Amino acid sequence: MTTGTATPAAPQTDEDPQTARPLLTRLPSWRTAGILLPFLALFIALSIRSGPFLTSGNLLNILDQQSAILIIAAAGTLVLISGGIDLSVGATYALSGVVSAQYAQNHSILAAIALGVGIGLLVGLVNGFISSVLRINSLIATLSMSFIISGLASKVTDGNLIVLTGHPAFDKIAQTSFLSVRTSIWIALAAILFLAILLARTTTGRYLYAAGGNAEAARLAGVRVNRVRIAAFAASGTAAGLGGIIDTSRVLSAQSSSGDALAFTVLAGIVVGGTSILGGEGAVWRTVVGVLFIALVGNGFDLLGVNPLYQQTTLGVILLLAVGLDAWSRAARR
Repeated sequence: MTTGTATPAAPQTDEDPQTARPLLTRLPSWRTAGILLPFLALFIALSIRSGPFLTSGNLLNILDQQSAILIIAAAGTLVLISGGIDLSVGATYALSGVVSAQYAQNHSILAAIALGVGIGLLVGLVNGFISSVLRINSLIATLSMSFIISGLASKVTDGNLIVLTGHPAFDKIAQTSFLSVRTSIWIALAAILFLAILLARTTTGRYLYAAGGNAEAARLAGVRVNRVRIAAFAASGTAAGLGGIIDTSRVLSAQSSSGDALAFTVLAGIVVGGTSILGGEGAVWRTVVGVLFIALVGNGFDLLGVNPLYQQTTLGVILLLAVGLDAWSRAARR
């Protein structure tokens, strides 16, 4: 006869384990579409408060002004998802703009475009090599590169503003209209769709998520993490070069300091859109909504005559909340 203390049986419950989880652990499940709620709320509020806001002219103007940022942020999403960060996009944007403007004075438009985009691609490849192969933290690597690139841009311009007068056809890159929509918007739409499909529907996209989510596990699974990250940086640099050309075409001028604040704007749009600053999570469409959300804040403050100081403060709070949400959701899952 065996004696001893019986182990109490686990209590039976019909509760679904998925619904039994604490609220914070379920954050990622609705976070995917979370950016849509504040975006729609802000859009509706501005439509009610400001008459000029909900007009085709104003909305198309917002898209036109944000076209370069949308392209750069969409490509930057790939970098963040893969586990990196690119702070050199502003300097690359400026360098490509001034070089293409300078070259277009005496050469063909296509050659100027190819040169500007090629510079962006080269910078992206260098960033990817330094951060992936040489194992230098991407934040430090791209920040250092931004200083180097800014110096090169200043050398090209000698500190002066380049005004495109010898080749006025350069404005056709961004200022031509098709179906009453500026070319810059069509270019941005094409770039966004390409990057969104690349990330969501291809093997490369799955490798980007794997590299950012757990690089070591991805390597063990056969993913060439370094190659994937270099490709992401190359896309980011190319997008920055294209963005610089688009904005140069819009205003027919370029200067070495034109991208000083661009890196912050791009990063803010990506993070506000819900892409994790630590990698492994995100989507291009959410970045697009995040960038447009920030653009609506600025446009709404201008239309309502709000002090620009409050606009900067508001954007800082929004960014802090977005990063905080990412940190809380990750902590809850752990």
